[in-house]
Amino acid sequence: MRTLCSSTLIGEFFVIGFAGLVAMKDPDLAMSTVWTVSGIAMFLCLLLCGLVTRPGGVALGWALQVALIASGFIVPTMFFLGVVFAALWWASVHYGRKVDEAKARFAAQAESSTPDAA
Repeated sequence: MRTLCSSTLIGEFFVIGFAGLVAMKDPDLAMSTVWTVSGIAMFLCLLLCGLVTRPGGVALGWALQVALIASGFIVPTMFFLGVVFAALWWASVHYGRKVDEAKARFAAQAESSTPDAA
C-alpha cells in the first residue's frame, strides 16, 4: 500500500506546485499567501508518504484529498484534478491493501511449507 499511496502523493505534490503557479496569476491573491498554502500542502504530501502506513495516515490522506478538491474555488481546474486524485487515492488504498494481504498470505504459505532446519 505504501508504494501506491506514496506515488499518488508525489503526483499531488507536483500538481499542487503547478496550481500554485496558476493561482499566482490571480490579482486578488497575495503571492506570499499562495506559496504559504501551496508550500504547506506540498510539505504534507511529502510527510504523508512516510506516515501512510501509520494509524491515521490514510485519514490524513483523505483530508488532503478534500482540501485539493476545495482548492477548486481558487483554481477551477482543481475541482477536476482533485476528483481525479481522490479516485487515485481510493484506488491506491484499496488495491494497496489487497496487495499487502496477498503478500502476507504468500509469506505465510511459504513459511508453512518450508521444513524446519532444526
